[in-house]
Amino acid sequence: MFVDVIASVNEARSDDFIHKTVIVVDVLRATSTIVTALAHGCSAVVPVETVHQAKQLQEPGDLLGGERYCKKIAGFDYGNSPFEYTGSECSGRRVILTTTNGTRAIQKSQKASRVLAGSMLNAEACAKTAFALNRDIAILCAGTQDDFCLEDGLCAGLLLHHLERLGERTGMNDLGLAMKLAFESASGQIEQILLACASGKKLIKLAQKDDVLYCAQMNRFDLVPVFQDQRMIVF
Repeated sequence: MFVDVIASVNEARSDDFIHKTVIVVDVLRATSTIVTALAHGCSAVVPVETVHQAKQLQEPGDLLGGERYCKKIAGFDYGNSPFEYTGSECSGRRVILTTTNGTRAIQKSQKASRVLAGSMLNAEACAKTAFALNRDIAILCAGTQDDFCLEDGLCAGLLLHHLERLGERTGMNDLGLAMKLAFESASGQIEQILLACASGKKLIKLAQKDDVLYCAQMNRFDLVPVFQDQRMIVF
């Protein structure tokens, strides 16, 4: 099994994902929010690229969620904070979600054999699921505005850490090796690192420090979102 870690959506080529399992990672915050919404009873999350697409797809009973540059979209029910998706009003309902980076990464991965949503919150479960699918893996870090971001890279390292522990030697590209080593050397400081990285600082300025601390939690959920029929559901 070989694992490619891709630094950002901008570096991803859709054709490279054919016959692979892709794990999309957007720690702050799209994939963390998708995991949280499904864990709290949301029936499905539909990731779309644009606000217009989200509004077009909305049906009675659906919730609109999303952000642009970390801020809630005007007229939407929710932003992109995972805490917004923990209430009973989300249970059994479909969420249509559009974000600056994460949902675009999911859309770009559609040629893959399987697309999973990974985060710190579900990394071990995600690694086990990807391993069981027995295909080469691409970990697509969503990044921020087409640039690499540290929190996604560290999550890729955490995923690789778990993959290596599953009993088979896992090959990886140089970025994957660098991120695995970075995670293993900093695993006790994930909260501090996420608070100090560029995305974390931006959220802190917007009074969303609690989101950063929440998204830094490792292996809180034993749940893996999978992209199927244009929506994310529980695998």
